[in-house]
Amino acid sequence: MTDLFAKYDVPAPRYTSYPTVPFWTDSPTTDRWVEDLNQTFADQTATWSLYLHLPFCETLCTFCACNTVITRDHGREAGYVELLSTEWNLYLDRVPALAERPLLGVHLGGGTPTFFARENLERILKPILSATRIDQDGFEASVEVHPGHTTREQLEMLRNLGFTRISIGVQDFDPEVQRLVNRHQPYEVTSSVTDAARELGYTSVNYDLIYGLPRQNPERFRETVEKTINLRPDRIALYSFARVPWIKPAQRSYKDEDLPVAGEKRALYELAREMLAQAGYCEIGMDHFALPGDGMAEAQRKHTLHRNFQGYTERRTTVLLGLGVSAISETPGLFSSERKGFSGL
Repeated sequence: MTDLFAKYDVPAPRYTSYPTVPFWTDSPTTDRWVEDLNQTFADQTATWSLYLHLPFCETLCTFCACNTVITRDHGREAGYVELLSTEWNLYLDRVPALAERPLLGVHLGGGTPTFFARENLERILKPILSATRIDQDGFEASVEVHPGHTTREQLEMLRNLGFTRISIGVQDFDPEVQRLVNRHQPYEVTSSVTDAARELGYTSVNYDLIYGLPRQNPERFRETVEKTINLRPDRIALYSFARVPWIKPAQRSYKDEDLPVAGEKRALYELAREMLAQAGYCEIGMDHFALPGDGMAEAQRKHTLHRNFQGYTERRTTVLLGLGVSAISETPGLFSSERKGFSGL
């Protein structure tokens, strides 16, 4: 087993799609993309889900490899809201069946979606939700939140629009690890946002944890997992730290000797895996865990679990559509010379 770990302990592409992104060769024109969507939605049974990428963050978390814009200028929100509105209206004009086929779910990702003021989040979402046919058999809307930049008013507004899940980026509760990755997030702040979401009626609270961050060791990571279990999130994503300094230069700030690698890194995962299992969590795929009563765990038991570019999902969707800039690259908008979005997943 040790030999197998050594053999496959090499950098690999993001695995959320197959073929993985480096092997994508199809870059159709906008007209071809729109034609494909119209052909897909000609099927009366077609469904779709929507991903909106909101890239702004006030500070840079140095572990992050997503497409972000670091700024404290909240005046930039308005222009991005207009961009999303323009792109959405172009879709409605050229792919009118979007308003007719069931919308299974919406996900706000980032960046930090709650960087946006409550009013601007509402300006983004209301026109979309009012113009579409919301699926009545399990519509699910979720949002990624940074507890330090999330207000009860934002959560309340999103809940009123039908949002049922929040995903909190925890990564690690240890203050020294947080300092090194430039993410100040006290346990009490995460606990407060978790409690607020549950009080407002959110049915699922998810946490992201990362193993392999600088200065992590079994003792420190054990405390993080213990605190996580104490807060009892419904789902946990336990991600491996992807070190890509040639893409994200901020990761060059880490000293090699501070980073757990190979067997040390794997030990952190196994430690968390064992603790979560003892706490009653079900293991889902390679890096997710869920409470037995959670929909994802139920879907796994019933063999109805699916995966698309957004990750694991309880229901299969015909099309996953993305609005805004790409989550993983500085791809131009859809209605330009290149396609941006995902189809036929």
